[in-house]
Amino acid sequence: MPIALEGSCRCGAVRFTLDSHTPHPYQRCYCSICRKTAGGGGYAINIMGTAASLAVTRRPAIYRATLRADDGSCRTSSGQRHFCPACASALWLADPEWPALVHPFASAIDTPLPVPPSTTHLMLLYKPAWVVPQIAEGDAVFDEYPGESIEAWHRSRGLWVD
Repeated sequence: MPIALEGSCRCGAVRFTLDSHTPHPYQRCYCSICRKTAGGGGYAINIMGTAASLAVTRRPAIYRATLRADDGSCRTSSGQRHFCPACASALWLADPEWPALVHPFASAIDTPLPVPPSTTHLMLLYKPAWVVPQIAEGDAVFDEYPGESIEAWHRSRGLWVD
């Protein structure tokens, strides 16, 4: 059985539940979108749940980021960042390109989460100079995205929850 997670915004206006096979909050994302919309330590952490299990008490607001290519052109991300319309707490990311998944921010989860055995630091190319990553022995470090998915990371370490 996957783990049932409960989450909420800071003011309590939006509450949600979802099931997760991958509850370890091991990825720290330093991209400007995550950092500015949900980060605290200069990064944001999300986990993964099943979209079909997501139940929400109040409809959240949605933000879709603008992505700038190296050539200066822009496009709107398909990723939908959900947040509380009352207090602006970041809640989860969903993307129609991966309709079976939802990625709640670990900071919005109220259920105690397991401590990961290591951390993956990603998108370090985009971190600001003031952010000093706390990289421990055994942590993985990536300038952009890692090749290993959240599911693969959990499975390869025997942490996948059936």
